[in-house]
Amino acid sequence: MLTATTLAALSALAIVTQDQTALRAAPRDSAPQQAVLWAGDSLEIRGEKGDYLQVYDHRRERAGYIRTPSVRIQSLKPAAAAELLAVVRFLRDTPGSEALGIAYAAAYLKAAPAEAIDGEAFDALGAMAERLARRASGAQQGKAGPAVAAQLEVAAAYGVNMVSFERDGQLRLCYDGEAHRRVLALPATAPQKAAAALALTRHDCVAPELTPVARFERDNWRAGVLDRVDTDKLPGVLKNRLRLRKAGVWASLAYQRARRPELGAPAVQQAGQRALDELAGIDKSELMESDAYAYNDAAMRVGASRWATEVGAPAAKPTAKVSAKVSVAVSPGQPGETCVHLVDAKHDLKHPLLTRCTYGIVWTASAAPNPQGTALALAVQPLDTWRELWVFRQGPQGWSLDVVPPAADHPGLGYVEFAGWVPGGRQLLAAREARTEGRHKQSFEVRRMSTLDVEKQADRPNNLSSFYRWQSPAWKAVTVSIR
Repeated sequence: MLTATTLAALSALAIVTQDQTALRAAPRDSAPQQAVLWAGDSLEIRGEKGDYLQVYDHRRERAGYIRTPSVRIQSLKPAAAAELLAVVRFLRDTPGSEALGIAYAAAYLKAAPAEAIDGEAFDALGAMAERLARRASGAQQGKAGPAVAAQLEVAAAYGVNMVSFERDGQLRLCYDGEAHRRVLALPATAPQKAAAALALTRHDCVAPELTPVARFERDNWRAGVLDRVDTDKLPGVLKNRLRLRKAGVWASLAYQRARRPELGAPAVQQAGQRALDELAGIDKSELMESDAYAYNDAAMRVGASRWATEVGAPAAKPTAKVSAKVSVAVSPGQPGETCVHLVDAKHDLKHPLLTRCTYGIVWTASAAPNPQGTALALAVQPLDTWRELWVFRQGPQGWSLDVVPPAADHPGLGYVEFAGWVPGGRQLLAAREARTEGRHKQSFEVRRMSTLDVEKQADRPNNLSSFYRWQSPAWKAVTVSIR
């Protein structure tokens, strides 16, 4: 491996500029091949013979000869720093040349005087590392597998580390973010610091195997990184992107704070309200088409935790028609569990109509009984990005509970929420938003109470007459599904 110590001892390097370049045992094309080199590999120059350079590959610990046109001899003296930085600027936004760009960034950091180094080189280094990680994680990896794998090895030789984990059945690689941390610590422009903060706080690069304690610490750190970015000098596009990321992070923190009763209801409400405020602060005139995915993502994360703003509030007070016929009460169950008890005037907490325990967050303020007192809807959030709808129903055999998930596949990103009762007691209204198989889907539904099957659905509430007429004003006032 070409370490920083090795770089410091050299005054010039031969940087390989072409993929699959042969390192040969002698200065001729017919000589045995010692190794296959890739763009970005750096070699120590030890001599020259005809059209060949005699070199030593520290990463592979091999000496040999390489054709001169396949490399670029680059000085590492301070006078060459400006030239190196110019190449870095060019390669920063050149897809497919990430390893070569990382090599030039490393050469610049060696050549430039310490007082001249600011956040620009690290910004470029981080951007190229991020792009390389995305390429390695992409769906088309099979077509360019050897090239991507080789570039990852080249990048690792310069200390660019990737972390990997499995998500949704696929292996994902993420850059560990060291260059981005340097950008935040060094003098840099506001857009550079914003880009670094966004890269460091990506939702899809949070390891899914983190324990609840580690995840809470991680999200608090992410929130702190985002809040330290000065947004006054940022263009509207970057301000929007920061707000979208903050909305998602604070929505997750609202859920995690709710799992820690010792923090108190005000802390949960503060996080939930912060998430809503960040989402509401989006300037849609500055929202780019490329940000549509992130916008829907943030809205679903906020939607999953939106009841956090009313944590600690009593469940909806029954009207005169309901006469307190049915409501919910909660009590601790097994460690980490919350038990939900369905109660009425004749059945108290000790003798409930029905009890169900869950490890999710039970948002008691969401409890909504129907006017007949024969059904009740309740929001329960088992994950920070997933909220379900519990529907208690009275039937000939007594009370039963059905759980309506945001989507039929495994829990991921989404929510489903109660939106109103249709007079007559035979239908309820629900709003659903989820990402399934990589696609965003939103629907407003009329469900049959007897089976909870969807009778009618539309992509807008006004496209359903029943939904338009009977949607709950309380739901419409706080939902994020209408935006």
